[in-house]
Amino acid sequence: QHALNSGVRRYHVSPVFCQRAKVAMSHFEPNEYINYEKLEKNINIVRKRLDRPLTLSEKIVYGHLDDPAKQEIERGKTYLRLRPDRVAMQDATAQMAMLQFISSGLPKVAVPSTIHCDHLIEAQSGGEKDLQRAKDINQEVYNFLSTAGAKYGVGFWKPGSGIIHQIILENYSYPGVMLIGTDSHTPNGGGLGGICIGVGGADAVDVMAGIPWELKCPKVIGVKLTGKLSGWTSPKDVILKVAGILTVKGGTGAIIEYHGPGVDSISCTGMATICNMGAEIGATTSIFPYNERMKKYLGKTGRADIAALADEFKQHLVPDSGCQYDQVIEINLSELKPHINGPFTPDLAHPVSDIGAVAEKEGWPVDIRVGLIGSCTNSSYEDMGRSAAVAKQALAHGLKCKSKFTITPGSEQIRATIERDGFAKVLREVGGLVLANACGPCIGQWDRKDIKKGEKNTIVTSYNRNFTGRNDANPETHAFVTSPEIVTALSIAGTLKFNPETDYLTGADGKKFKLEAPDSDELPKLDFDPGQDTYQYPPKDGSGQHVDVSPTSQRLQLLEPFDKWDGKDLEDMLILIKVKGKCTTDHISAAGPWLKFRGHLDNISNNLLIGAINIENGKANSVRNALTQEFGPVPDTARYYKKMGVKWAVVGDENYGEGSSREHAALEPRHLGGRVIITKSFARIHETNLKKQGLLPLTFADPADYNKIHPVDKLSIVGLKDFAPGKPLKCIIKHPNGSQETIMLNHTFNELQIEWFQAGSALNRMKELQQKSS
Repeated sequence: QHALNSGVRRYHVSPVFCQRAKVAMSHFEPNEYINYEKLEKNINIVRKRLDRPLTLSEKIVYGHLDDPAKQEIERGKTYLRLRPDRVAMQDATAQMAMLQFISSGLPKVAVPSTIHCDHLIEAQSGGEKDLQRAKDINQEVYNFLSTAGAKYGVGFWKPGSGIIHQIILENYSYPGVMLIGTDSHTPNGGGLGGICIGVGGADAVDVMAGIPWELKCPKVIGVKLTGKLSGWTSPKDVILKVAGILTVKGGTGAIIEYHGPGVDSISCTGMATICNMGAEIGATTSIFPYNERMKKYLGKTGRADIAALADEFKQHLVPDSGCQYDQVIEINLSELKPHINGPFTPDLAHPVSDIGAVAEKEGWPVDIRVGLIGSCTNSSYEDMGRSAAVAKQALAHGLKCKSKFTITPGSEQIRATIERDGFAKVLREVGGLVLANACGPCIGQWDRKDIKKGEKNTIVTSYNRNFTGRNDANPETHAFVTSPEIVTALSIAGTLKFNPETDYLTGADGKKFKLEAPDSDELPKLDFDPGQDTYQYPPKDGSGQHVDVSPTSQRLQLLEPFDKWDGKDLEDMLILIKVKGKCTTDHISAAGPWLKFRGHLDNISNNLLIGAINIENGKANSVRNALTQEFGPVPDTARYYKKMGVKWAVVGDENYGEGSSREHAALEPRHLGGRVIITKSFARIHETNLKKQGLLPLTFADPADYNKIHPVDKLSIVGLKDFAPGKPLKCIIKHPNGSQETIMLNHTFNELQIEWFQAGSALNRMKELQQKSS
């Protein structure tokens, strides 16, 4: 706000401060330098103010404060104004982010930013064919992203480059960086000691516009690791165990900070795996302290100069002795057993040794139809090597996978290197199909043919999420998440009842044998093979670049500003749906085939809440139209209310909006006339996304009041004329019989966020400020 009101845009100025050494943030931006001296200066200012030892999370977060001398700092309460170093966007979310940036009217991004084409490639036949098919189908979208990147100074990673988070780890993350990304698994970069936070596109636009970015001051949960990983136990088991302890919302509002002597037994990419899946417990992000494993990885990925600079500033890249955490969990890695979590939720943790018996007791299918390894969580060189080590043993005894088996390389660099070093060949020989370097089945981009929808079956993956229908759109698919090596072993055995630590397989010769715990180098002995060059540099001057958005396009649509608040209370709103139970962003805005409409707000709004369960009839995508009394699809009902000029609300349960960062789950209800979402609690990213689009995310002061609202009621939100931080709002519930009752609703809006609501959206507010300054 200060920058825009004063008419001055704050572009990236790190070269001014870096006096000790000029080290580029990445090979792709040779003139953008790491600014450890500014980080050090800010940390010293805050440490003097707080007069206490700081956690690593606090050092990096507070080290990026816009005004460290005056910023109010209280964990879990105050809102921080931050200056992140860079932005990263995957192609599905980049469409809307770039459309919003175009709407802002700004000529160029203020910080280094990149677009990564990884979400729109459907797994079908195999890597090359699937990639070419995606290029043909998505040509219009790829052209838009490429030209928009060129015009506004954004680097563009072409389809086939790999998954955004793997590319960030290989090229952009470094100890002490603050990076925000338009994907919930952005915390993957914490494996290299960075504060990397998943956000919606509107938040990314703030940073790209040079406006301080707001984040509620996170609490810090410490996870102390002792002992040492060995045998079948992998880094994935650490986060599977933590997810079982904290549950899907236990990390909300907090950064998970790993520390202790056990950290040094985990590879850099293993640390990234743990941080990646921290999104599944609602954490703001996760982070590990800078150590020799990170230094080794930086060297192998061509960034030894960054490691040398980090060594000089190491005291700021590890926690202070005696720092205090809000909560501490201790895990002895020497005692940790291999885990497998699921089905239907990533926090349902089981030791692998128990899962067969549990599945039989619960009635879950024990035969495994498909095993899938890879994804942004587990597609490193080490992951592929350990899986290949298991596969080699099976091949040596004449066995192949009993289950179907797929492999997703995390990047073109990983694909090329595992081809060169023979891992891909081994995985193919055991029965595997190597897919494109993309997200694929992990996000529902899977043209699955081996079952019919509604058929009960089990799959095991090395992915991060296993919500109902996420991977293949089949609500009867029981998906379990575990490590790549356990997926490989279970795929060979074909059943959940197999425990590779104790059970035997029968070879082709009829002899029994036991798989040995896999071992593999964490990094290749030779340098990584970079594979094909898939990066497009933005030109120095993109002002003459033309960006095409056809008015008749079914894939892309320029944005129109949302309506401004009329200054009145929201009265007599209808309830579009009262949601029963878990409602993730997958339920609110499904992925899979809907990904193709991520750049067209009106078209993608046809999936609004189609996966949510209506408490009135226990069905998905079937709600009562209060004006006609007929039941119909949720989006159709919302469109009818909008056409009739009727405002509506949604009532939700616990942790509403958990999962993906997709802001379409906030854009869609706003576009179709929604004004209020009332729940027992929200997931962090979704709550922020709703605020950014001018909606009111409110929570019951008394969670039991959820039961007082019925789908046929009308709701009025009273007190908006005096809307203020910390001041609750009243909700008047009008029942069909004429009676009414009043309940209290809480909110977490601060003064700036109230301005977003009043202006109609955060983007509207940005434009207002620009008009003032000009």
